Amino acid sequence: MVMALRVVVPPHPLIGHWLGVLRDRHTPAALYATATTELGRWLSYEAIRDWLPHQRVVLDTPLAPAQADLVDATIPLVALPLRTAGLGLWQGAQSVLPSARVVHLWEQQGEIAGLDSPIAPRAGVLLFCAELSDGERLIRVLDRLAELGVGGDRLRVVTALASAPGLHSLGERHGHLTLYTAAIDPELNALGEIVPGIGAVTERLFGGTVLESAAGPA
Repeated sequence: MVMALRVVVPPHPLIGHWLGVLRDRHTPAALYATATTELGRWLSYEAIRDWLPHQRVVLDTPLAPAQADLVDATIPLVALPLRTAGLGLWQGAQSVLPSARVVHLWEQQGEIAGLDSPIAPRAGVLLFCAELSDGERLIRVLDRLAELGVGGDRLRVVTALASAPGLHSLGERHGHLTLYTAAIDPELNALGEIVPGIGAVTERLFGGTVLESAAGPA
């Protein structure tokens, strides 16, 4: 049974614009990288809108005391970019979460590597995945995080694009999850690529083929 997977597609015109840049087959690598960075920035901004821990404090302004809402520095934040293509989104998210601890993830012989150190029980976790195609690789990452006790409300996923079949598979396995994406495309082709999609992300992002197992579809 598919549980209540929460998928948020923010209706922001800048998100739509940068997604359009990614979709265009004529977009050069440098501009493609810029678009990916901008999507990482804006999607992360939306993802933490009602999630980032904060506290009300009283500050002394030049003229009088005033209340302010400041980020609660006692609760750690962890960013998990899924290499290699997920690094593009994280580059943009860094401007929104400059103090987050970064843990790079990659796939090695079918196993998720990089999660050797424990994640603090109170830490908020943002996982950056370039795109969600059939969902198999992302599910393996989430399975590993679940083994470490990370899930539910303290985990959010940011991805540039998701497919409807991938979301269905994700919901069957990890229904209590919140995912932010720029759009949902309806189908996958015979090669497991999202249609219409945004092209081969790693190749377009870095201007060539990256020989790393993590470069495949998510």
